[in-house]
Amino acid sequence: MRFKSIKYYNFRNIDNGVVLFNKDDIILEGINGQGKTNILESVYTLCYGNSFRTQLSKEMIKHGERVMNLTAVLEDEEDSYDVSYSLDGNKRKILLNGKEVKDRKDLIYLFPCIVFIHEDIDFIKGEPEMRRKFFDQTLSMYDPIYLNYIRAYRNVLAQRNAAIKNNQTTLLDIYDKKLATYGFEIMNSRRNMVYEFNEIFPILYKKISGTNKNITVSYKSSWDELNDVSSIIEHLKETHERDIRLLTTTSGIHRDRFTVNDENGPLVVTGSTGQIRLASLLFRIAEARIFKEKTGKDPILLLDDVLLELDDIKRARFLEELTSYSQAFYTFLPRESYFNERKDDLLDYNVVEGKLYEV
Repeated sequence: MRFKSIKYYNFRNIDNGVVLFNKDDIILEGINGQGKTNILESVYTLCYGNSFRTQLSKEMIKHGERVMNLTAVLEDEEDSYDVSYSLDGNKRKILLNGKEVKDRKDLIYLFPCIVFIHEDIDFIKGEPEMRRKFFDQTLSMYDPIYLNYIRAYRNVLAQRNAAIKNNQTTLLDIYDKKLATYGFEIMNSRRNMVYEFNEIFPILYKKISGTNKNITVSYKSSWDELNDVSSIIEHLKETHERDIRLLTTTSGIHRDRFTVNDENGPLVVTGSTGQIRLASLLFRIAEARIFKEKTGKDPILLLDDVLLELDDIKRARFLEELTSYSQAFYTFLPRESYFNERKDDLLDYNVVEGKLYEV
């Protein structure tokens, strides 16, 4: 799957009009603040139905305007798709081949997309929630059942917490059963994912870093010692008194921990900034590889100035390993060295104040 074109109307600072993207590799170069990341955001928004930069959709509307629209044509080997994303104030509307999309997962499984951003360093340095988010996203990209379990778990968790705060404690047994059922499936899927991730990630790191440093991910669930739904239900019942005292659900997969380790302990403690940055980039390559293995499909990749902190050798090795994609969009500073050899199917744009000029 790849983009053929996107028509912009009042999107951020991008000029209104149609931009062609009918190549495998799209280079967006220019100084900072010209709109390169805005282009990546438009691609991601059309693939996912939301932005990777903001929770407030109306921020994507050009300053001083009320409405915004993105319209794209995408194609794979068999079909062509028309998708549009519109905002009128806070009201969002997504159309796929003329029909309104009610659930964003209808887009996710058609237009898989992975974005590399500076904030990905939080996969290593950030709070446990960031690593849970990454692995949940990786699983959800190819497993709609997992996505349903995650959604159901979060819904039940919110209901259980509300019952605790409203002193509706007679409802806890009902919520415990649902929480245990969904959570047990999520825990097992996460365990399997970490095993598969560790089959790919350490090899990637050694190859690109040029070292023998062994970096892996460990997973510790709140329910590690519990082997079935019944034992989890009993465990949740035992936490009632504590949960009521603390006004929240203190046990569950929403408190699971993924830790990135080397031979000496957590990488956030033992690793250098460069090692942590490289590892965070390789999370995304591993994600793309796993998606390819599970589905046989290649995702669209978006890389937003993430190679700046790599030296020339590591950057070259990184780009050599960047193979599992149907189309890739890169943002670079002017005259930045990126590919050792010019790619055959490449489109290069210079971005200046929201205008794109083909180089």
